Amino acid sequence: MNALEHPFDPVWDADCRLLILGTFPSVKSRENAFYYGHPQNRFWRVLGAVYHESAPETVGEKRAFLLRHHIALWDVIAQCEITGSADSSIRQALPNDLPGLMAKCPIERILLNGKTAEKIYLKYWKDLDVPYAVLPSTSPANASWTLERLTAAWAAELGKIEA
Repeated sequence: MNALEHPFDPVWDADCRLLILGTFPSVKSRENAFYYGHPQNRFWRVLGAVYHESAPETVGEKRAFLLRHHIALWDVIAQCEITGSADSSIRQALPNDLPGLMAKCPIERILLNGKTAEKIYLKYWKDLDVPYAVLPSTSPANASWTLERLTAAWAAELGKIEA
């Protein structure tokens, strides 16, 4: 199996205070060239509901939404071997340069989208001096969490950073 490189850059600007980290883009996200591109992933619907807005649809709308709310978005993995889109199949993961990104914007809090993101985050960056929280994954594989439950859990953490 060949290692895949993360195919796109983080979303950020100098005003971002919150960093949301996933693991690695799904097959659909890689095809769509942007984060959370699978139509069944609830990430954009959850964020829209938390901020009482329509879920953004285009890449431009998604970027604008994130930056309007001072949210940076990236993944913990820069390169890995993966079968399909399953986090459970990730092997030989190499990390993205989180300290490098955080040197460019005043991140006050990190939110990890799921347990695999947490595992890799703690392996490489447990000593970063930034509070973090692990949230239930918005992936369709996390079917036991309804959209309403996800929205409530994410709202509780996103509310800790003022827009």
